[in-house]
Amino acid sequence: MGNVPNVLIISPSKGIKTLSDFVNKAKAKPGSFNFASVGVGSAVHLSAERFRVSAGYEAVHVPYKGGAEALTEVIAGRIDYYFCPIATALPHIRDGRLLALAVSSPARAASLPDVPTTLESGFPIPTIRSGSAPSRRPVPRPTSCSGSIANADCDKGGRRWPSAFAQLGVEAMPLTSSEFGGLVAKEVTTYAEFRPQGQNEG
Repeated sequence: MGNVPNVLIISPSKGIKTLSDFVNKAKAKPGSFNFASVGVGSAVHLSAERFRVSAGYEAVHVPYKGGAEALTEVIAGRIDYYFCPIATALPHIRDGRLLALAVSSPARAASLPDVPTTLESGFPIPTIRSGSAPSRRPVPRPTSCSGSIANADCDKGGRRWPSAFAQLGVEAMPLTSSEFGGLVAKEVTTYAEFRPQGQNEG
């Protein structure tokens, strides 16, 4: 249904202005940076881990029970960074309490057009939102569902889907069942190629 970009945010007090500056400082002192998430295995945790592994630096994961607590700690500077959903971070970015270094979408986010993507720096880390059905369900049903999503003009409230998605930080990305199956297979391969810190063999 859609791509949900996360944005890498830090406190302006850190004195870091660009993504390359961030990566260089993280590499210079391995393990000195820490990052927030809303729990082990959450989408924001995996985004941060994929970026960390791709960029080649060490950092300490600090999971929180919710996004509000994680944001508070980043704003205060006690946590160095956080891959946060754009819609959640946007008000704090606009009022200057947080600095956005990069977004995880394939293209720049409409709500943050001046913020580069991680892909521009060679670190693709998309997060998708989708609907799934049991494999025994007849094939026409999911195909029909994907077609309905792709062709929908508006919801029951009269809002156009692109606008409704945008309010949630979702960039519409309707796929057919076969296209989505290919994307899932690719993501499984991608995640199999790295192991987050502290995770053992077995």
